[in-house]
Amino acid sequence: MSKSLKRVTRALSDAGHDITPLEMPSETRTAQQAADAAGCHLDQIAKSIIFLGETSGEAILFITAGGNKVDAAKASDVAGEPLGKADAALIRKQTGFAIGGVSPIGHLNPIRAFWDARLSEFDEVFAAGGTPRHIFPIAPTTLIALSGANSAEFTS
Repeated sequence: MSKSLKRVTRALSDAGHDITPLEMPSETRTAQQAADAAGCHLDQIAKSIIFLGETSGEAILFITAGGNKVDAAKASDVAGEPLGKADAALIRKQTGFAIGGVSPIGHLNPIRAFWDARLSEFDEVFAAGGTPRHIFPIAPTTLIALSGANSAEFTS
């Protein structure tokens, strides 16, 4: 088991949740791949989109429904600072995950997170489990609590 997958599994377990990330037979790097693998609606995929806070220099996480796109201007307003592209090195340093498997939980370092309300319309969503082949099912309210995300309007 990879270190990334172990961190996600531990974060779920430490919070008292009996949820095990599922290994998919194919990659789940994109929301569509994850939805196809899980057999769910595209918007049930909780994408982890990370931007660079240009003032703070830190990664900022936007957890959004699979079919939604993060609007950069709205996201900047929500974050309270201009946002830029987060490169792979920053994402790895802040979260401990590689692009294509960034989980909304189990990060190496604390991260500011924002939540797309579209995800709350479902009883269950699926999030990356720390690798490009692992996802886990979870109730939106539980994922909000575990990620520390604040609900905000940042999609177009």
